[in-house]
Amino acid sequence: MSSVSVNKVAHWVWFPFRVTVLFMVRNGKRIAVTVAGLVLFLAGLAMMVLPGPGILVILAGLAVLATEYVWAQRMLNYAKDKAEQAKNKVLRRNGAAQPLAADPEVRPQD
Repeated sequence: MSSVSVNKVAHWVWFPFRVTVLFMVRNGKRIAVTVAGLVLFLAGLAMMVLPGPGILVILAGLAVLATEYVWAQRMLNYAKDKAEQAKNKVLRRNGAAQPLAADPEVRPQD
């Protein structure tokens, strides 16, 4: 066999390995983000019934997943909106900020 035909055979033998390596290199970050985000998300779900900051860990998992997936970004934005609504309800703001009494620019109404 000539060296040209040996090179062609060697190329086709290594071709599937090369494609697999390229796939892993190109998608390695996505795979790592998916695994890390799912682990955090599932740990947060477990912490909902076990001791621990379940909601915060779930949000952390969504934040990690949102770096690669649009659906996770939408869920994270929804959670942020609900948290903002809850904060406003607790502070009784109803969307409008109230001035602080310690502010020197605010004068008591007569």
